[in-house]
Amino acid sequence: MLPGRGRDGRAARPARILGTRTAWSAVGDGEFFCPGCGGDRNYQRLAGHRRFTLLGVPVLPRGETAPVVECAACRRHFGTEVLDHPTTTRFSAMLRDAVHTVALAVLAAGGTCARTSLETAATTVRAAGFDDCTVDQLSALVEALAADTGRVFAEPCGAGLAIELHEALDPLAAHLAPAGRESILLQGARIALADGPYTPAERDALATVGAALTICTDDVTRLLAAAARTPS
Repeated sequence: MLPGRGRDGRAARPARILGTRTAWSAVGDGEFFCPGCGGDRNYQRLAGHRRFTLLGVPVLPRGETAPVVECAACRRHFGTEVLDHPTTTRFSAMLRDAVHTVALAVLAAGGTCARTSLETAATTVRAAGFDDCTVDQLSALVEALAADTGRVFAEPCGAGLAIELHEALDPLAAHLAPAGRESILLQGARIALADGPYTPAERDALATVGAALTICTDDVTRLLAAAARTPS
């Protein structure tokens, strides 16, 4: 074997004298949506401490690193911002609650709660995840909503109902593609149209839904007009 060469004949790599190493310690855990795995996984939140190394041996501290999230399955590290993304389970619950709130808002705005509107709303809410939703349940909830807020049926969307819509839709909108946001608005439009053309109060409620979903006013107008032209 030639001097300075390894067994395979390649030049031998000199040992690294100075370097840095990061030591990680767990400071929390939980469940998150892993971008690497593409699904819900357990994670550990890790804090890092850097040290200078001499011949691979840590000798001097060099400060802390930004915390990271380590997936328990794929072991990849991600920035802590990934924890802002809801898990699949949480996202499904948010979507289900959003559709339910929109359905109640549109029914309350409709005033008469016609059977056709209630049936369309119940079908929409069941499809979103409330499997046991019935027409009678929705009718009772709309009446309770009106009694609780002192709201008169068929009046424009009041402050209380607008707040409820924003509370249900604002956290969801950031995680939905434009088509997903439009889909929720159109589901509300179909409920409103089930018993005839939009009333002014229904349009007002749907405009509030669109605003909470960050859909611009022109697009809301376009989508509602297209829904009205589409046979049910």
